[in-house]
Amino acid sequence: MEIKKPKEIILDLLTDKYAVKRIAFENTQKVFEKIKVECQKIASEYNNELLYKGSESLIHFKDKGMFDADLQLADDLLVFSFHSNIFNFDKSHNVWKSSYLHTEPNASYCGVINIYNFLSDSFKFNRQNDAGYLVARIYVNKDNHYFVEGKRQLGFLYNDFINAVIDEQSIRNIIESTILFTLDFDLLVPEYNSVSTITVAQMIESINNSKIQTAKRLGFHFTADTNEI
Repeated sequence: MEIKKPKEIILDLLTDKYAVKRIAFENTQKVFEKIKVECQKIASEYNNELLYKGSESLIHFKDKGMFDADLQLADDLLVFSFHSNIFNFDKSHNVWKSSYLHTEPNASYCGVINIYNFLSDSFKFNRQNDAGYLVARIYVNKDNHYFVEGKRQLGFLYNDFINAVIDEQSIRNIIESTILFTLDFDLLVPEYNSVSTITVAQMIESINNSKIQTAKRLGFHFTADTNEI
């Protein structure tokens, strides 16, 4: 068996990995563009229904370029953020338990689209201290296989990485599941002790710029390793 020189190994790794990562990036980019199209459709369809019922338009979509898009849902804001890099998974991650990656380990390289939930007023009034929450993240690989990590139903409805190929219907389902979670995730009054003191400087700043920190669960934990709030 011929032993490859370090230069050959490096060139092979660069060539193979770059090709896989490039395909995963392009696939994820296309998925992100489809997400923007579906968000536009949802805004139009739902607003027509709201107007028919005598309500005002409550859903607004904004395309913010190649990597970001906003979907406002009344006083909530969903921010879709397409990451420019391709990621792999730690060997302890559940994806490595699948036969799919055992036979094709390069399929583990994925593009990522993060979905964050903010209060729409946080951006409207430039409250830079306000917190947002990572609701879900979508992974897409070179074969257009996908799965979703997320809160509640988002964490188990879309996890068939071996078989699931992302398409317009699955994108629509993910967006609507994210909307359902967001609308059910209410703004709660923070624990009294967490906001019981404020400095003069903070008060003056808050008066001038509405800078008192606000978030749906200010003072409460909201971590990636649990589906409970």
